[in-house]
Amino acid sequence: MNKDNKNKMEQPNNPLHGKTLEAIVVYLVSYYGWEELGVRVKINSFRTNPSIKSSLKFLRRTPWAREKVEKLYIATIRKK
Repeated sequence: MNKDNKNKMEQPNNPLHGKTLEAIVVYLVSYYGWEELGVRVKINSFRTNPSIKSSLKFLRRTPWAREKVEKLYIATIRKK
Protein backbone atom coordinates (compact mmCIF):
# COMPACT_ATOMS: atom_id res chain seq x y z
CA MET A 1 0.00 0.00 0.00
CA ASN A 2 1.46 3.36 -0.96
CA LYS A 3 1.66 6.35 1.39
CA ASP A 4 -1.31 8.24 -0.17
CA ASN A 5 -3.69 5.32 0.22
CA LYS A 6 -2.56 4.75 3.81
CA ASN A 7 -3.28 8.42 4.73
CA LYS A 8 -6.75 8.28 3.15
CA MET A 9 -7.58 5.15 5.11
CA GLU A 10 -6.37 6.65 8.40
CA GLN A 11 -8.73 9.64 8.22
CA PRO A 12 -11.69 8.60 6.06
CA ASN A 13 -14.21 10.79 7.94
CA ASN A 14 -12.09 13.90 8.45
CA PRO A 15 -13.58 16.64 6.20
CA LEU A 16 -10.35 18.66 6.46
CA HIS A 17 -8.14 15.82 5.26
CA GLY A 18 -6.48 16.75 1.99
CA LYS A 19 -7.73 20.36 2.10
CA THR A 20 -5.25 23.18 2.19
CA LEU A 21 -5.91 26.24 4.30
CA GLU A 22 -5.97 28.27 1.08
CA ALA A 23 -8.66 26.02 -0.42
CA ILE A 24 -10.74 26.38 2.74
CA VAL A 25 -10.50 30.18 2.77
CA VAL A 26 -11.23 30.45 -0.97
CA TYR A 27 -14.30 28.22 -0.53
CA LEU A 28 -15.61 30.25 2.42
CA VAL A 29 -15.08 33.55 0.59
CA SER A 30 -16.92 32.24 -2.46
CA TYR A 31 -19.75 30.93 -0.27
CA TYR A 32 -20.18 33.84 2.16
CA GLY A 33 -18.23 36.78 0.73
CA TRP A 34 -15.75 38.81 2.74
CA GLU A 35 -18.35 40.87 4.59
CA GLU A 36 -20.34 37.90 5.92
CA LEU A 37 -17.16 35.94 6.62
CA GLY A 38 -15.94 38.88 8.74
CA VAL A 39 -19.19 38.75 10.71
CA ARG A 40 -18.94 35.00 11.29
CA VAL A 41 -15.21 34.99 12.14
CA LYS A 42 -14.28 38.31 13.70
CA ILE A 43 -10.72 38.85 12.53
CA ASN A 44 -9.36 41.99 10.87
CA SER A 45 -7.95 40.16 7.87
CA PHE A 46 -11.56 39.34 6.89
CA ARG A 47 -12.90 42.82 7.70
CA THR A 48 -10.32 45.45 6.70
CA ASN A 49 -8.86 45.31 3.17
CA PRO A 50 -9.40 41.54 3.00
CA SER A 51 -7.28 39.35 0.78
CA ILE A 52 -6.51 35.67 0.58
CA LYS A 53 -2.80 36.33 1.12
CA SER A 54 -3.21 38.43 4.28
CA SER A 55 -5.80 36.05 5.67
CA LEU A 56 -3.58 33.01 5.15
CA LYS A 57 -0.62 34.75 6.76
CA PHE A 58 -2.68 35.59 9.85
CA LEU A 59 -4.39 32.19 10.08
CA ARG A 60 -1.11 30.30 9.83
CA ARG A 61 0.27 32.24 12.81
CA THR A 62 -2.91 32.26 14.91
CA PRO A 63 -4.20 28.83 15.97
CA TRP A 64 -7.45 30.04 17.56
CA ALA A 65 -8.47 31.88 14.38
CA ARG A 66 -7.55 28.94 12.18
CA GLU A 67 -9.66 26.66 14.37
CA LYS A 68 -12.67 28.97 13.99
CA VAL A 69 -12.24 29.03 10.20
CA GLU A 70 -11.93 25.24 10.05
CA LYS A 71 -15.06 24.80 12.21
CA LEU A 72 -16.99 27.20 9.98
CA TYR A 73 -15.84 25.29 6.90
CA ILE A 74 -17.01 21.97 8.37
CA ALA A 75 -20.37 23.43 9.37
CA THR A 76 -20.78 24.97 5.90
CA ILE A 77 -20.05 21.82 3.93
CA ARG A 78 -22.40 19.82 6.15
CA LYS A 79 -25.26 22.20 5.22
CA LYS A 80 -25.09 21.10 1.62
